[in-house]
Amino acid sequence: MATAARYRDGAELTRGAIGLREVIFQSITHMAPAAAVAFSIPFGAGFAGGSLPLSVVLALVGCVFAASSIGQLAKRLPSAGSFYTYTSRGLHPAVGFLVAWGYAMVESLVAPLLYLILGITVAGTFNVEFGWSADLWWIWAILGALIVFVLGFVGIQISARTGTLLGLFEILVFGALAITLIVQAGGDNTGSVFGTGFTSSDFSGSSGVIAGGIYAVLAFIGFEASAPLAEETRDPKRNILKAVLYSAIGIGLFYVLTTYAAAVFFGPERMVNFQTAGGGDPWELMAHQAWSIGWILVFLAVINSAIANSNAGANATTRTWFAMGRIGLLPKAIARLHPRFRSPYIGVIVQLVIGLVLPLWLGFQYDPLTAFGLIATINVIIIVAIYILLNLSCLVLYLKEHRESFNFFLHGVIPVLGMAVFIPTWLTASGIKVFSFVAPLAKPASYAAIVDAVWMGAGVLYLIYLYSRRPERVKDTGRIFIEEQQLPERKPKAG
Repeated sequence: MATAARYRDGAELTRGAIGLREVIFQSITHMAPAAAVAFSIPFGAGFAGGSLPLSVVLALVGCVFAASSIGQLAKRLPSAGSFYTYTSRGLHPAVGFLVAWGYAMVESLVAPLLYLILGITVAGTFNVEFGWSADLWWIWAILGALIVFVLGFVGIQISARTGTLLGLFEILVFGALAITLIVQAGGDNTGSVFGTGFTSSDFSGSSGVIAGGIYAVLAFIGFEASAPLAEETRDPKRNILKAVLYSAIGIGLFYVLTTYAAAVFFGPERMVNFQTAGGGDPWELMAHQAWSIGWILVFLAVINSAIANSNAGANATTRTWFAMGRIGLLPKAIARLHPRFRSPYIGVIVQLVIGLVLPLWLGFQYDPLTAFGLIATINVIIIVAIYILLNLSCLVLYLKEHRESFNFFLHGVIPVLGMAVFIPTWLTASGIKVFSFVAPLAKPASYAAIVDAVWMGAGVLYLIYLYSRRPERVKDTGRIFIEEQQLPERKPKAG
């Protein structure tokens, strides 16, 4: 039975509310398999072209390495603070704070990113099928934000179980379509799409594959999203490890299957234009060709995926904010829990405001697809940097605090390889030309590095302030609340 654990700070989440199945699908739905296949990965086709499957394989390898390191950290440090707790204990509290600062921003952008996808999908489909104006995308974005708000407000059990059902549906639909496309491709099936021969003329060879990998990594973001739910998960040290690994490997293979199917069916030499095919919805176009009326299932799967991913992203965001508010890194109000649903309802409301303002502002400033690309790049730059730091934290933590359990392969080789895989992707997304294969991104995606630099610069200034006035708040990034003893009840004095 779920119980609530009360800590010295007075803030509590519902212990044991969810199990392995729910936390796996928290990660899976945060990855948004259908939406990622339909939008995130195709965005990289403009760089990788028909070599896009190789970009996905590269992202898969890096994310599995990161998943292993995160899982090993979660075994030792089960906390709603997750990433910042890991890096605080593994490296330094100052690093933990900056990770918290970065993750608090990029995770809050996941839901707005998916509201844009929801708006593009519904408005575009209704425009093609019924002649409705494609400019009405904003209506569907607002509707998505309101649905996710309700799910987040009523608590983690309903929210997580809803995510499980939605995740299963989208995987089955896109998996079945991918197999159909491979069969219908017939003699056009080829392993050459796993080479560098079909990249864009502007991003030839390895540079195209790595640039395409930016958006392949975006598709993987979320495999780690079960970690912030540790304090609400049964047996978190065991189940969080399984959730991050199973989701990264399972959905990664799903991405390889679907991207390969798209490349051989659409034609690897034409894949540079894949993103804009079908009015910006190439998978629905291929579903029309392969399944006729069955395209409706793909349409529903993408809508489903956008809602599920937004929901999972909002869950991870509000739990991270809750953990930061609990130790005073954010206003204490953000850690306030609803008396009935035990949800961090103030954070849920703030997430709703961000989810309404950001996609509408950028969507009208540019267009919804361009806004998606900009927000996506902002997220990838910071999240890949965090993945690199998590790999390093795994290595250092086990050497520093758990040397008796140190495994050369799990805690040494894998973290080092994980860092090596992600560094080129981070350099490309940031526009830092260290290697010859790094090519700068076009505007407005190139603005992403500036946005991230400003945000992290503000974080450094805030860190300096905290160290001068409230250094204990920075040190608290390493606290493991779930392992702290509950306060003993006061006994009345005799007499």
